[in-house]
This record gives sequence, C-alpha cells and structure tokens, in this order.
Amino acid sequence: MSSQANSANQSGPLSGFRVLDMSRILAGPWSAQTLADLGAQVIKVERPKVGDDTRRWGPPYLKDSDGQDTAEAAYYTAANRGKDSITVDITQPDGQDIIKKLAKECDVLIENYKVGGLKKYGLDYESLKEINPALVYCSITGFGQDGPYAQRAGYDFMIQGMGGLMSITGEKDGVAGAGPQKVGVAVTDLFTGLYATIAIQGALLERQRSGLGQHIDMALLDVQAAVLANQASNYLVGGVVPQRMGNAHPNIVPYQAFATSDGFIILAVGNDGQFEKLLQLAGREELMQDERFASNPARVQNREVVCEEVANIMVQKSRDYWLEALSVRGVPCGPINNIEQVFANPQIQHRQMQIEVEHPLSGSISLCNSPIKYSRTKVEISKAPPLLGNDTETILSDVLGLGEEELKTLKEKGCI
Repeated sequence: MSSQANSANQSGPLSGFRVLDMSRILAGPWSAQTLADLGAQVIKVERPKVGDDTRRWGPPYLKDSDGQDTAEAAYYTAANRGKDSITVDITQPDGQDIIKKLAKECDVLIENYKVGGLKKYGLDYESLKEINPALVYCSITGFGQDGPYAQRAGYDFMIQGMGGLMSITGEKDGVAGAGPQKVGVAVTDLFTGLYATIAIQGALLERQRSGLGQHIDMALLDVQAAVLANQASNYLVGGVVPQRMGNAHPNIVPYQAFATSDGFIILAVGNDGQFEKLLQLAGREELMQDERFASNPARVQNREVVCEEVANIMVQKSRDYWLEALSVRGVPCGPINNIEQVFANPQIQHRQMQIEVEHPLSGSISLCNSPIKYSRTKVEISKAPPLLGNDTETILSDVLGLGEEELKTLKEKGCI
C-alpha cells in the first residue's frame, strides 16, 4: 500500500506492507513481530510515558554499556524486534485522529483491547473500514467477539486450564509430583499470535481479488482447543478423555524420557522398525517375538510392561552412549537441555538462531532469530526492540506529513 520509512527488512516477502500494532503483552506483539521479520513495516502504538506492560516485566532487564539495568525488560525484547515505536494517547481526540490517519495509510491493524473497547474512540473495525475499506483488522481477545464469555478477560495461564492443555500436562495421578501443570512458556498466546499471522496473510491474499479488507476475530480459547490436535481427536473420535501421562505419549510406546546410568534422555520410537533397532543394540531381539512388544498398538496396550523393560535396558549404559549409538542407527533420541545448552548447541549455532543487533542503550543486544528460512527471500533482523516512543516524530512526519509546529503542539497536550 505504501512505502516504508523505517522498515527493518526491505528485502522480506512482506516488504511494502505497513502494520499498525495496537496490541500489547504477547499474542498480538508476537504476530506483529513475525510480520516485521517478514519485511513489513510495523508501527507499534504505545501509551505515552507508560508503554507496553511488558516493558516493566522484569527482572531481568537489558543492561547498558556500563553493566547497569536499563528500563527495557527482557520479556519486552522477546516480542518487539523490528518495530517502530510511537506514543499516542488515544483517549484524546487528537490521538484518535492520529490513529485514524495512520490506519488510512496501513494495510493491517492488530489490537487486543477488550471487546468493544475501541468503539468509543471510533477506532473499531466498523469505523476504520469507512476510512480504509482495504484495511485488514485483526482483533485478539480471550474468548472472541461473541458468545457468553465475550466480555471476560482472558490470559494465557487460565486459557491453558480452560482449554484442556493443563489436563494433559504433568505427571499422572498417583505419582510423585502429580497434578496439572502449565507449559513453561505462554504457548496459547504464542499459538494465537502465529494463527493471527496466518489469518492476516490469508486476508491480504484475498484482498488481491476483492480489493477489500476484513475483520479477523482471533480468540485464545479457540486456538487452545484447535492445538489440542491428536489429543482432541483421541476424544472426538475415540470417545476417551485423555489424561495426564507425564512425559509419555498417548498413542506411541516407547516415547518418553528414560533414565540412563548418568542422566536422562528422550527416546522417541515412532515405528516398529525403530523399536527393533533399539532391541538389537541392547541385545534383546527376542522381545520382538513377544506379541506384547511386536507392534505399536500392542505396546500401547501393554505400556507398563514395555516401559519397564525399556527402562531396565536404558539404565545399563550412559547418556552419551545411548545418544550416539541410537542416533547412528536412526532411532530418534535426544538430550534434555537447559536453555543455556540450547544456545550452545552446534546445530542451533549453525542455523544462526542467536543474533546480535545494535541497541542504543547497550551497544548490542542478543536476540533469538526468526526460524523462517527461504531459498530466495532473505529474512533479516537488523532493528532492535525500540525504545518507548523512539520513532514518534519520524513516523508522524514521514507517514502523515506533520510539521514541527504540529508535533510541538501535540507534545504540549501530552497527546504524543
């Protein structure tokens, strides 16, 4: 729709598209960050003097060149690379006017206000599509724009519980440490952000035919239900309510963590051939003649006896022995790494999943790279998560053509 004044990646596949990011915390910013990774210019709209809530979600905080904490929380830096930050008070008429003018110049708007929260400012989809009929407007809420829960607030942790994920995560009942567990990162927010990105790109493709934008209604609870995946099908097709199983898999055996003589590894046997290779390595080929071990359906039915036998085998050798010997034979297995070990992993390093980007406070900042790799189009991250309001004057001047006096007046009013 428009040229990009401050785009971090003008070679990306979405170069030339402009996104107005009015979201905060994680799901919306994650979607907007992904679009920025792909080359779109993303303008992050924040409250003056306050900004995105996650700017204060620390420690840890980014340290400056002297090793002192800055005001930039590590959490904020996880979801806001590649963006421009402007501060606008949308409760003021002048602020609303700025957003309307920006929306006219943008292809996409992402917001995660409560249902109806932007209507009083004239910034809802119905209002903005009158200004820009081609606008793709993505709303992200806990429960969606309609239904009996539409007015409720929704957060990742509670949605993991309501959406069934915690009922299948954690040790099974009767085992030490049993009880529901949330996942270690906010996966419902992250999945919602990725689904939103897919939906936005789909709407942009459809716009090429119709010339029109549309409203995208993303709900965390919907997404959490969708990503139950095979566990949902186990219930919908099989009629059995899945339970917590610790590290075990409901449909494959053996597929879990096992103790070796000096630590744990993950054994992920996906078929009968791989299981036979494991038994050959252990010198226990005769077990394949036992009907309880001979096929995956049989192993699932006889889970306890199979896993007990495998556990007795695995504990006889070291972690490194099994990782090397099984990998050579094509039996899927892996270590259980902490996050420091993840970024020290030679495969992660080869794939350049940790990058350094210039930052005005620290000199440089370490960021996790985008996992997207194209054969021709380059996904390049060169812009660090922005300081609060760092790009306000540039964006309002370059995109909206506001002059120095107009900017000065808006500052005096506390509007920007």
